[in-house]
This record gives sequence, C-alpha cells and structure tokens, in this order.
Amino acid sequence: MIPIFVAFLVVVSSALGPVLPLPSLPDSGHQPLANRTLNTDKDIQKLRRVDAYLKKINKPASPDGDIIDCVPSHLQPAFDHPELRGQKPLDPPARPRGHNSTEAGSESFQLWIDTGESCPKGTVPIRRTTEKDILRTSSITRYGRRRRHVRRDSTGSGHEHAVVFENGDQYYGAKASLNVWAPRVTNTYEFSLSQIWIISGSFDNDLNTIEAGWQVSPELYGDNLPRFFTYWTSDAYHTTGCYNLLCSGFVQINNKIAIGAAISPRSSYNGRQFDIGLMVWKDPKHGHWWLEFGSGLLVGYWPTFLFSHLRSHANMVQFGGEIVNTRSSGFHTSTQMGSGHFAREGFRKAAYFRNLQTVDWDNSLVPLKNLRLLSDHSNCYDIRQGRNNAWGTYFYYGGPGRNVRCP
Repeated sequence: MIPIFVAFLVVVSSALGPVLPLPSLPDSGHQPLANRTLNTDKDIQKLRRVDAYLKKINKPASPDGDIIDCVPSHLQPAFDHPELRGQKPLDPPARPRGHNSTEAGSESFQLWIDTGESCPKGTVPIRRTTEKDILRTSSITRYGRRRRHVRRDSTGSGHEHAVVFENGDQYYGAKASLNVWAPRVTNTYEFSLSQIWIISGSFDNDLNTIEAGWQVSPELYGDNLPRFFTYWTSDAYHTTGCYNLLCSGFVQINNKIAIGAAISPRSSYNGRQFDIGLMVWKDPKHGHWWLEFGSGLLVGYWPTFLFSHLRSHANMVQFGGEIVNTRSSGFHTSTQMGSGHFAREGFRKAAYFRNLQTVDWDNSLVPLKNLRLLSDHSNCYDIRQGRNNAWGTYFYYGGPGRNVRCP
C-alpha cells in the first residue's frame, strides 16, 4: 500500500477571487490559534472562521497521495520560456477532419478528481513536485529529464520496445485508443510505459519527439500507479525537454486533467477493460502540436518553436510499449510491459492499441498505409497486429519480462 500524504488542492493566487483577511489576534508568541485560551465569543468566532477557511482550501486527500496546485494559466511553467513570457494560452484549433469528439466534461479519468474536486476556470491543475520526489532521483539536474530512447536507439541502452511504426511519408499527427494497466516495475530506476511517439530528425543529436501516454515510474512518482504523462525533446534527450510540466515547454489549457496524475479506472486481467483516447496533431494555422486525452478533452499544446524538424512535420509515427531493463540482479528484469502477458493471449488479457490513424497534410485522419512491427526481445515482450471493422488497425503487445525463454 502506498503512503497517503496529506494531499489537497491549493488555489494559488488571490486573482482567482478575493480572500477575506482574517482578523488578527493579539500576539501571543505565535502560538497556534487552536492552542490558545479562548476567552471571548469573538475568539471562538475567529477560530470557526479559520476552521471553515481551512476546510475550503484543504481538500480531501487524493487516493494517490498527490498534492494538486490550481495555478493561474498564465503562471504555469511554460510561460517562463522567453518566447512565451507575458503571453496567454491560445484558443483551441479545429480538430482533424474525420475525428468524432465528445467533450466529456463529467468523465473522471484520474484519481484526484474521483472525490469531485476540480480546479477553477482560468487555472490549470499541476501535480506538486515534493522533496521526496527530488531525493528519489539519481541526478537532481536530470530530474524530469531522464534519458529515454525511441526504438532505433535502443541497442545497449537497457530500453526495450514492442511497437508498431510507420515512416516514409509526412505526418501531421497520430491517434489511437489504448487500454490502461498497472504493470509491475521491479526497481526504482526502471519504468514501464505505453505511448504514441511523433518523431522527426536523426537519431543521434537532433532527434525531435513528442510523446504522450501512460507510465509506471517509481523514480518519478514514488509509486506503482499508471499515470498520464507527456514528454518532448528537440536534441535526442540530451539537454532539451522533460516529462509533463517539469520545464517550460508544454502549454496546458485544461482545468480537469493533471499531467502526471494517476489514471483511474484500470484494466484487470480477464475482467473489465478501460482504455483512453490519445490524439496529437499539428494545428495548420499556427503550427503548434496539440494534445487530446480521453474522450475529447483538449489538454494543451507544444509550441512549434520548441523544435527544429517538427516545425514542419514528422517523418515517423510510433505506437506501443517500452520498459527499462537495468539488469540490477544480473539477469533480465521482471518489469512487465502492458498487462504483463504476451500478445497471443488477446483481449482482456493482453494490452492493446486500437483504431490507429495518422493525420495528413490536409488535417484529415487517415488509416496507416505501411505499418511495421518490431519487438527488441520477443521472448520477453512481443506484439501482434490485426484489423477488423470495430477496431480498425489494432495490435496486442507486452509480456512479463524475465521467464524461462527470457533469462
């Protein structure tokens, strides 16, 4: 069981509405009000006001132990960037043609809002980074910027993939639905994720990627819950980019989704399946890359100036799973990918992506034309593709990691 911190929503900035100052009491050595002797009805009234105010701002604990700050949109980390300083978030663009969006304002995809909490209009929910988060990391300077690799750069890095990909064309986005699991991760410095990659450039020094999906990362979050995440880089993960909102880059516009917060509900083996929709596409008017999550919830965008190659288009799209294998015990990790079961087990047992599509130059969703499959170590994690009328192009993927055929 993970520890539950005293978690609450904090509304940052009085700009969200006037907060009446509490009348001050005579100085008594800074003793807390609750510990003071209440001599008058006036003191009791003040204590009640303090108690009511605290109950108002200190919300019930999130089941995942997170503290969520409701930050005014124009004060989020993105606007620390020199090219965004003093600006405000842009209005949403037109979605790609062929996309059916149901803006599901009442849907709950994350644990922190299961209690009915949300952030006020004009703010964005940001998961607070704590001292414990920083102390878990192997390098403070690389916190939130863990070196990660896409498929073609995985040899010898400890990163293993089971993915489908397509290249050879100009891509302006990608879309899919994927089911959410809670795979076991065996140590703090490994992770397991499932995501979409938007890729351009070479795989050496100038790789541009935009990434979104769910991940289990004990180092980053301190638990084994699947969490909604984003990532970006413009120099092959060397110095630019980060997870979520841990650097200036991604601009969030949504007050219902906290990037980095735990996803709920989750799929269960041979039981109910829960999947989420993800779509990334390039706004034809301004050139920024937008992200949609769930059933039509616009999360925000990556400004085009963050990138070099992705200022125009992507030359590859990729879908699937990735794990890190540190071999910390001298053999292959038992960190699971997806559900922890192989693709051949199929529906309700293996993890899947369905309804795979890309976005073309005309801002239209189109089927994939030349999809290819790759598994770095198919005895550890594998992948199988299919197509039908209900799911369009789909695939199952994943595995348990270490087993008799994966020593």
